[in-house]
Amino acid sequence: MLFSIEGEELKKINQIDFKLEKNIQKITEKNIGKIFGLDFVKSEFKLNDLRMDTLAFDKETKSFVIIEYKKSSNFSVIDQGYAYLALLLNNKADFILEYNESTDDFLGKNDVDWSQSRVIFISPKFTKYQRQAIEFKDLPIELWEVIRYENDTVLFNQLKAPKSSESITKVSSKSEIVKKVTDEVKVYTEEDHLKTTSDDVNELYNELKERIYSLGDTVEIRPTKYYIAYKSNTNFADLRIQKSQIKIWLNVRKGDLDDPKGITRDISNVGHWGNGDYEIKIKPESDLDYIMTIIRQSYEINS
Repeated sequence: MLFSIEGEELKKINQIDFKLEKNIQKITEKNIGKIFGLDFVKSEFKLNDLRMDTLAFDKETKSFVIIEYKKSSNFSVIDQGYAYLALLLNNKADFILEYNESTDDFLGKNDVDWSQSRVIFISPKFTKYQRQAIEFKDLPIELWEVIRYENDTVLFNQLKAPKSSESITKVSSKSEIVKKVTDEVKVYTEEDHLKTTSDDVNELYNELKERIYSLGDTVEIRPTKYYIAYKSNTNFADLRIQKSQIKIWLNVRKGDLDDPKGITRDISNVGHWGNGDYEIKIKPESDLDYIMTIIRQSYEINS
């Protein structure tokens, strides 16, 4: 339950139903950058008799994101999600054309990473079966609950499944659509980044991860193709795991970081993955206490 404080008294803040799916869509599209860090492309994008509520683009992963809004609970997130992803992968040129016609930017055929495509479902409530449907390690589908309250407050909350090692292909092995999508789309995990590194670096990463989590309750992890992103409101540290070290890109503009020991490198004029103008390389023998003072600055800037 959610309460407001009036002196020493708590007053319950009640939920308010959205009257229409369209109300959820309008709020989301207007604030899509604040909620998901995405760029809006098109509303009601129709292709091959399928209509997508919202088409968006993730500049961080260079991939398209399809968003669907639901008030009813009688739909399959797996069937519908994979149908949209199959449509996307079978009609790549149409999606690029729509992006170029609907935005001020330009995408070439090599500017999109189709392997990181995903679908987001947004609903006031998901059933137990829909929640269970996302319990696979390689599912490029996200469920987000949206709750509206009477004090002009809206909560967007991602539903995250328990950690699972089972693949969607084990339960959908005969589905041609699932096979088509899983052949091209890859959902990246921390394990993908750690499987080729040394035991020492693996241990270093786990210690660093624990320290970063202690920065605040808003810290989240999102593994991407090239790095593991640590986010608050936005990315504050992007980690690239290598054989003998970890590279960290800090989302801080040049000149805004206090580093008296000079361990960071200015990469403002250097091509690199990750976000920001500073890079740190750390090894098992590095001073994590000092490094965390640097990472904390980026966390506070991006929270």
